[in-house]
Amino acid sequence: MTPRPESSGSHPKGTAGEKIPEQPTAAQQKSAAKKTAVPKQAAAKKGTAAAKKAAAKKTPPAQSPAAKATAKKAAPAKTTAAKKAVAKKAVAKKSGPAQAPAAKATAKKVAATKAAAEQTAVKKTAASKTVAKKATAKKSAPAQAPAAKATAKKVAATKAAAEQTAVKKTAASKTVAKRTAVTKSAAEKAATAKAAATKTAAKATTRATTKAAAAKSPAKKAPAKKATAKKAAPLKATAEKAAAPAQVVPPEMEIAVSPAVDAVDRERLLAGTHHAPHSVLGAHPVPGGVAFRAFRPYARSVTVLSGELRAELHDDGEGFFSGLLPLTDVPVYRLLVEYEGTVLETEDAYRFLPTLGDLDLHLIGEGRHEELWTALGAHPTTHQGVTGTRFAVWAPNARGVRVAGTFNFWDGSGHVMRSLGSSGVWELFLPDIGEGELYKFEITRPDGTKTLRADPMARRTEVPPATSSVITSSAYEWGDAEWLARRAEAPAHESPFSVYEIHLPSWRPGLTYRQLAEQLPGYVKNLGFTHVELMPVAEHPFGGSWGYQVTGFYAPTARLGTPDDFRYLVDALHRAGIGVLMDWVPAHFPRDDWALAEFDGRPLYEHEDPLRAAHPDWGTLEFDFGRNEVRNFLVANAVYWCEEFHIDGLRVDAVASMLYLDYSREPGQWTPNEHGGRENLDAVAFLQEMNATVYRRVPGVVTIAEESTAWDGVTRATHHKGPSGFGGLGFGLKWNMGWMHDSLQYMSHEPVHRKYHHGEMTFSMVYAYSENYVLPISHDEVVHGKRSLVSKMPGDWWQQRAGVRSYLGFMWAHPGKQLLFMGQEFAQGAEWSEAHGPDWWLLDPGYGAEPDHRGVRDLVRDLNTVYRATPALWRLDTDPAGFEWIVGDAADDNVLAFLRLDPEGTPILAVSNFAPVIRQDYRLGVPEEIPAWHEAVNTDAGRYGGSDVTNPDPVKPEAQPWHGRPASIRLTLPPLSTVWLRPA
Repeated sequence: MTPRPESSGSHPKGTAGEKIPEQPTAAQQKSAAKKTAVPKQAAAKKGTAAAKKAAAKKTPPAQSPAAKATAKKAAPAKTTAAKKAVAKKAVAKKSGPAQAPAAKATAKKVAATKAAAEQTAVKKTAASKTVAKKATAKKSAPAQAPAAKATAKKVAATKAAAEQTAVKKTAASKTVAKRTAVTKSAAEKAATAKAAATKTAAKATTRATTKAAAAKSPAKKAPAKKATAKKAAPLKATAEKAAAPAQVVPPEMEIAVSPAVDAVDRERLLAGTHHAPHSVLGAHPVPGGVAFRAFRPYARSVTVLSGELRAELHDDGEGFFSGLLPLTDVPVYRLLVEYEGTVLETEDAYRFLPTLGDLDLHLIGEGRHEELWTALGAHPTTHQGVTGTRFAVWAPNARGVRVAGTFNFWDGSGHVMRSLGSSGVWELFLPDIGEGELYKFEITRPDGTKTLRADPMARRTEVPPATSSVITSSAYEWGDAEWLARRAEAPAHESPFSVYEIHLPSWRPGLTYRQLAEQLPGYVKNLGFTHVELMPVAEHPFGGSWGYQVTGFYAPTARLGTPDDFRYLVDALHRAGIGVLMDWVPAHFPRDDWALAEFDGRPLYEHEDPLRAAHPDWGTLEFDFGRNEVRNFLVANAVYWCEEFHIDGLRVDAVASMLYLDYSREPGQWTPNEHGGRENLDAVAFLQEMNATVYRRVPGVVTIAEESTAWDGVTRATHHKGPSGFGGLGFGLKWNMGWMHDSLQYMSHEPVHRKYHHGEMTFSMVYAYSENYVLPISHDEVVHGKRSLVSKMPGDWWQQRAGVRSYLGFMWAHPGKQLLFMGQEFAQGAEWSEAHGPDWWLLDPGYGAEPDHRGVRDLVRDLNTVYRATPALWRLDTDPAGFEWIVGDAADDNVLAFLRLDPEGTPILAVSNFAPVIRQDYRLGVPEEIPAWHEAVNTDAGRYGGSDVTNPDPVKPEAQPWHGRPASIRLTLPPLSTVWLRPA
């Protein structure tokens, strides 16, 4: 339908809903009247008479009385113009072809009328044009006779002045429009119903109204108000004063509109490609009242509830419902939705304002939203006084996004999200939806196909292999305030830092986070480790990846419990005085079609260049570190784990694969950077930003790089440029992969051959202070055929265990922090398997070799105990002043000896004998100021399973220079051992 233009109210004979053509001015009409000749007036009269006769012949017998009644009731004082207008109206409604001459004749008669030329000419012209339009719109039908009769009667009965006559004629013509609405013609019925903006029409559309509106706004008053012309200002004011209460539509708003969703919006909503569903659905002020529109697939009926208002909406088909209520403002309302077998009273999701503000969207677009998890994802909340869940997802290439989940039986048709400007963010608040519900985003790709995706920002997931996201919020109350306050007292590289690396799902298979919290803190504390490092906790679909192929970057794996359960575990470790590090994987992600890969139909989180996107080693996809939103996703993720879960540090996986464009790629498979180099400048900038942000926001945390190359400045501050021209990456620590590789290679040789590889044990000191290092014996070294640590050692079982003990003693004394993977602390002989975890049965007292394994574990405990109590072993780990060689070139003896010193110069002497022979009276140069030395640790002690060759008494230096020092001592070096001595 075509809504009536605002100017239609000034035309006395304009029917509601009709378009009134632009009228000539009074001066123009007067000029035309003067120019019309008298003979032409006569001809016009004859033409009018002929038209009347023709109309009388064509009018059915039932209409003749109506015409006679009209003539009888016409008052003598009535102007000729009024009579002719009525006659023309009757003719126009019954005879289509004859109306054109009638209109012309009327126009000529207007010119002939000399009295009141200006006023009458305007009115007659309007009347004739209105008749002509009605002739076009309506077909001849017998059912129209009553309408014509009513028109004739009302016009004949009107005896007021010219202006009042015009007003009443308008009312009469609108009454005709109202009555015409009940004709049998469906097309006429629809057109007239839309045109009639009376309260009665509104009641017909909505089938209901308030009692107050019914009492104070009778249907009879509507035509009078509608008839008010723009020129009749006093009459209009009077009508408005007499109107019903404030919520009822004032006269000037009572314009015919259709509340139904138009065809274009309807199609887009059904297809799930509407960017602004809130602009269509919900309640909207429109001319004539408030239009209510709902899209409820499968519903039988939808009723609007607001106070005493109870209005059932019209069923427009395909799940759409609409209605027009005569209200001035959008009320607070709810919907009563009837489905087959049930009735649901709920809020309308499309009546709410966006839950994200301009600042959030601005920060997301810039890639600077450091608390991104608070903006995107699913969050139970109270919005505009209503509880529910707000959903938001970044999908800039999507044609449309809908939310599907258990709350709508995985049919997202009725939950279309809105696009928030150019941010690429889609948002929707769903009332009455809370924690525990499963959900995904149904995304329409640019090519029109659809994909169902887990939420990249989901903070909880289903237990794999299920892949849905879960609505969650945290109610956990932390108890680790003392730990958090203390952890920032000293930086990690100047503190004791020995790490027990574990894979939570397999450490004690079958235990949940809360059950682990009852066992793990006590075990780790007993062994003396300062920290645990958890292999990736973030959700991952394939357990065999050990967590290194992440799909849920913001969700702890559901295999072991809820996010709050994981918080409980971290809290328990902190209360036991143990820090928590976590492996974090920002380098790549898997290609699962329900996760991040081509999330919205195009490369989004991955690089758009396939050569840059595909990781050649793992079959995964690399992140596009140059894209603001992707970089923001990862930086905020690092902050998220530290702030939301009180993680004390992040060990960043596969840093080397991020730094180099040619990593594992052959020539021609990579594109140089803008300077022609192989450095991935985007990844460098990302790592610098991540480190700077984490250290700024979370005091006391540490970031650790697993970086296996000689990249300059991994642990240098980001604002300090090195020889390469780059600022440092900003990490706190770096895994010393070179030391690990070289030392394990040395230990794998038979002792008789070790003298040829002596440099593998000493080379690490050449670069030991170039970075802040961690010495890692990690999971990577005890799987995939590399054998466990004890199994790497040559010789028989006794020699293997002795080799492990001596190696661990050397490792704990070497500059750098220590990391040991689970199972290696008790010399497990088998490789680690994620399926069954460590071989705890080796520590069963009923097992014959139990003392051998328990002895190694006891050694680890003692190493940690002495280490933590001896600042010389950790205070100057990154300062050359904390280390002095005693002898580093005794290759033939397989002996290494060095001093570690604290800032005050207090030393500890470490001596390793990697030969399977006892060396009696082995002379070593020492500082002369130390009066005596005694053993602090001897890895060959009997309680560790060794041969118990020791130096039980204090060892006093002799005044014999040795190894360039003024004094020396003589020691008995046990076979395959490391001995620590400290000042007596």
